[in-house]
Amino acid sequence: MDTAQNDVMLQALAAVAPGTPLREGLDHVISARTGALIVIGDERGVESISNGGFVVGVPYTPQRLFELAKMDGAITLDAEMRHILKANVHLVPDPAIPTSETGMRHRTAERVSLQTDALVVSISQRRDVVSLYRRGQKVVLEDIEVVLAKANQALQTLERYRTRLDEVSTHLTVLEFENASTFREVALVIQRAEMVLRVAKEVTRYVVELGEDGRLVRMQADELTAGVDEDYTMLVRDYAVDPSTRTAARARQRISAMKPEQLLDPLAVVHALGHAGGADLIEQQVRPRGYRVLRHIPALPSSVANRVVDRFQTLAALLGASEQQLDDVEGVGARRAAAILDGLRRMREHPGG
Repeated sequence: MDTAQNDVMLQALAAVAPGTPLREGLDHVISARTGALIVIGDERGVESISNGGFVVGVPYTPQRLFELAKMDGAITLDAEMRHILKANVHLVPDPAIPTSETGMRHRTAERVSLQTDALVVSISQRRDVVSLYRRGQKVVLEDIEVVLAKANQALQTLERYRTRLDEVSTHLTVLEFENASTFREVALVIQRAEMVLRVAKEVTRYVVELGEDGRLVRMQADELTAGVDEDYTMLVRDYAVDPSTRTAARARQRISAMKPEQLLDPLAVVHALGHAGGADLIEQQVRPRGYRVLRHIPALPSSVANRVVDRFQTLAALLGASEQQLDDVEGVGARRAAAILDGLRRMREHPGG
């Protein structure tokens, strides 16, 4: 599933997450085993494939949804889920639209989601299964206990990946201060950062699906991913052919689009940074520009860090700079110059600190 499709389904999951009025109404329907077909949004598109039913036009409440679900036919809501528009609606989507579903209610739901921009919620009468359809994508809601177990398992994976990322990042920092880093070490840190962020996306989905029950999971995930995205971008700017933020963003997009087996190929990662060459490229020594280490200097604005890199070009040159030379850079000044030198010294002595 690409990013756009993933965002669409996250929005759908958020709409029915525990703690939302819609989820309360769905839970009532599930408990009564009545089944239901609920269509949310794209009023014009849904109306064009609707027959019969009657106008309700009342504010949404979970109890009203439950009572109306006792009738046959679909229930339609506005996009904000504030009003119940119609009930007992017979939906007639194009029968030529292919569907992978078997049950009549689910076949209708999938076709409506493909023919309109509505979110369609189908509740199976016999199996208590809630399925969400949006633009042809389908998600089946799972029990909160199951989602929470999966979220905790993903958090454990995220913690392991973050630990490994910190290890390889520290090793790269040591090599950078020794002017001995190669593309192999750079690719390894990028690989690990990308893996952390991919697992974090999976956790985000669980957090959305858990709704009000996902606060603790979100807090843990935020702690485990703190600083990763920013360091990742600065790392790409350090080693990409073009260090501009726009080019760095495109490089990251190329890397995030890689399949797992591609991501594990260090040469493919280096090529994504804009470098050309064969297998021996990954053993080539390369000098960082210094964006990543400067990000860890306290109270140093990114605009000033950019000017420092523009002035010295490489971390090696920056390490050899005097306080006066740093002071001469626009926006640095004597106090920041001293702070930069002190910060670089501390990182050199304690690279993982």
